Amino acid sequence: MATRSLAALLQPNLILETTIEQLHPSLLEQYHLRGMVLDVDDTLLPTWDVDLPPKILAWLLEIKHQMPIWLVSNNLNHRRIERIAQQVELPFLMGAGKPSRRKIRQAVQAMNLPYHQVAMVGDRLFTDILAGNRLGMFTILVQPILVKRLDGKSWVRNLEFWLARQLGTPLAIAPSSEN
Repeated sequence: MATRSLAALLQPNLILETTIEQLHPSLLEQYHLRGMVLDVDDTLLPTWDVDLPPKILAWLLEIKHQMPIWLVSNNLNHRRIERIAQQVELPFLMGAGKPSRRKIRQAVQAMNLPYHQVAMVGDRLFTDILAGNRLGMFTILVQPILVKRLDGKSWVRNLEFWLARQLGTPLAIAPSSEN
């Protein structure tokens, strides 16, 4: 396998200018995706919340009938991640340590699908996207779901984008997926 540059490993296959609930089933079909691994914190709900927002809950319930979904989180709070997963009856792995591939690999192997047919969806370049690209997954970067008054993470995201661009990652926004 050819060695890829860090810039290439940080480039998502798809960048959405919106949060995850705008990731339409037709777009997933367009890219021949048959499974999904989802980050939890700031991808599905703000870091300290335990109840999925209604729009995200509805989106998950729609998508889970079309393909297998696993939640893979760096979060170590078992009770919280389990409660989130139980709301939509999804399997989950926590303490992933992304960009480590170990737990993502475990989720994809449980789906019994090739890596290139599984999307890694998250809000962070240096954790979600890097881990997914290291496995050869289809990576999708979404906007984080943040509570504005508590948004202390935007500087981290901005720093990640700046560093990625310094490394030569183009980070081009995908065309609209509206059909």
